[in-house]
Amino acid sequence: MSRGSEYELVQLANGSYSLRSVEEDETFHPVIGPVAEAEALYVRQLKLVERLRTHTGEFVIWDVGLGAAANVLTALRCSRSVPGKLLVLSFDHTLEPLRFALKHAEPLRYFHHYERAVEDLLDSGIARFRNGPQEVEWRYLDGDFPTLVADPSSATWPKPDAIFFDAFSPAKNPEMWTQPLFASLHALLDPARPCALPTYSRSTLLRVSLLLAGFFVGAGHATGEKEETTIAANSLALIDEPLDRHWLAKARRSTSAEPLWEPVYTQARMSPSTWERLLAHPQFSGSL
Repeated sequence: MSRGSEYELVQLANGSYSLRSVEEDETFHPVIGPVAEAEALYVRQLKLVERLRTHTGEFVIWDVGLGAAANVLTALRCSRSVPGKLLVLSFDHTLEPLRFALKHAEPLRYFHHYERAVEDLLDSGIARFRNGPQEVEWRYLDGDFPTLVADPSSATWPKPDAIFFDAFSPAKNPEMWTQPLFASLHALLDPARPCALPTYSRSTLLRVSLLLAGFFVGAGHATGEKEETTIAANSLALIDEPLDRHWLAKARRSTSAEPLWEPVYTQARMSPSTWERLLAHPQFSGSL
């Protein structure tokens, strides 16, 4: 184990290495490790390589929760053979986990070929480089994500085709899981530009929050830690297994279904008004 002031390198049960935040007492990409989780949750679930091959123009990824950059670097490696232009906007309030991870690049095993790009990002907040036949621009936006989204300047961000959503858990970081945040995020999307957002949680309150924000929502791929995750999108065509009325019935019985309307973690049954809004959603109302 290698330890810094805020982060430490930890070996997982399967032998791979990851980072742990000492302050938050949370491990990044636990159980199967950063690369395997990023491949399952983002690359394969988003059908990223296939979408890049057929995409016209610049493909834009919003990386919400840069952390130690495992999600971005794994996506870059997996799509390295695909020509095109890729723009990545990474959001976080600190670069310290990335600085720490770069110092431990060898055991983490996902920095190879990208050390210089990471150094440029750390030094100037932007990296431009070739990724095989691919042209990549990678930008870092510093700050608290809910605050950044609420700022009028967020309307000028390039519209995304995919969103990697990887915040600490709702219990540790509730401000990143509120219904108003997801509603603001949905409002920033271009309705004419299909965009999907996977995340590791399968909680009912998260799924209800996403639905009330305007997203279509489905069951996501399994990872080593979870048998099921969640994927949301502004186009139903991007979701293989949409939540159905059977899930809706279970959600109504759940003791943790009401969205977080404020950045305070609570668990509560769905309110009558929330239930009525869910029933009116096109995914369940039959109005598609």
